[in-house]
Amino acid sequence: MKFAQVMYLARYYIMARFMNDKKPILAGMKLTHRCTLRCRQCPYWQRPVPDLGWDRFLEMLPRLREAGIRILILEGGEPLLWKDGQRTVKDIVREARKYFFCVGVTTNGTLALDVGADILWVSIDGLRETHDRLRGESFYRIISNIRNSDHPKIFANITINSINHMEIPALVKFLAPLVRGITIQLFYPYPESEDLLLTWEERANVLEQLIKLKRDGYPVSDSIPALEKLKNNTWVCEPWMIANVEPDGSFSQGCYLKNRTIDDNPCRLCGFAAHTEISLAYQLHWSAIMAGKDILGIF
Repeated sequence: MKFAQVMYLARYYIMARFMNDKKPILAGMKLTHRCTLRCRQCPYWQRPVPDLGWDRFLEMLPRLREAGIRILILEGGEPLLWKDGQRTVKDIVREARKYFFCVGVTTNGTLALDVGADILWVSIDGLRETHDRLRGESFYRIISNIRNSDHPKIFANITINSINHMEIPALVKFLAPLVRGITIQLFYPYPESEDLLLTWEERANVLEQLIKLKRDGYPVSDSIPALEKLKNNTWVCEPWMIANVEPDGSFSQGCYLKNRTIDDNPCRLCGFAAHTEISLAYQLHWSAIMAGKDILGIF
């Protein structure tokens, strides 16, 4: 299987680079906007829509694969809440793994982490007081769920903002023995969310601290080139590599913020490190390629 993945990725690169056949390779699929929390930085629980239906999901799987998708990330809201009759997110994951190299789930960690995805990302945005201030009282429950899970690839994901940026080093050190790795993104101001935007100086300072922590051996999974380039957004985005699926089943290729914000130029404030990483990997930055390998484990 690994050989087949390597061959597919090599062909994908050649076709995109030299034949201008620019298909997406990663899709984020929002199963639901419903959530167990009311996070200050998130707009989706404030955008009620029906959940993605099971039949619609099954219909989309071969289409996504045909479109080029090989990495599927299930999102919310809180995707572990998803149900359709007797079907749960475990059924979603089981079916998706038949089509894709890697299936991940992003969760707030308030529910049992017993889903058989290849990767679980658990959102943790500070030590107890800060996390609970941003997301509601949930820190101890999340840490308990991580400790009680036997899933082999749990990553913490931190959304860095103006409230939590000063304690990121302490949070990384706290999380280090609990998770496989730690990924980050920088807060983006959606219309419904509180403005927790970092100043450019704060942004550069916290990213420099993360680089130091990575060099000191802490499990910061984002590559150093990605962290460096996010300081002033000095990276060239390859938005065509990403696709998005909404709960109504609509599919779009391109930037995660496409059709999700009213900003005419969302690129200027972008802090989506995953987009940075995948773009740098396409541009043959070795550290970004290895970060993808270590996180996704697909080759």
